[in-house]
Amino acid sequence: MYREEHRMAIVKSLACVDQVFVEESLELKGQYIKEHSADILVMGDDWAGKFDHWNDLCKVVYLPRTAEVSTTDIIQSIREEPGLTFPRP
Repeated sequence: MYREEHRMAIVKSLACVDQVFVEESLELKGQYIKEHSADILVMGDDWAGKFDHWNDLCKVVYLPRTAEVSTTDIIQSIREEPGLTFPRP
């Protein structure tokens, strides 16, 4: 298990990510979208349809979850890429 700050560092290292922040409340999602000028809200498809009302502020995308894919394995393969460094848990 990775601590929150390590997960945030991994996500922030992605070229397509401009900013990472901790969401304190689902009820404040609209406020977060506005404060951070979000272009896209990405959620797992287990939330499908539940955030469509934010489409007036940004694009809402639901990504499918893949049961047979291990986040731990993905992180390990990223860590093994030459030239990349990430904090250890």
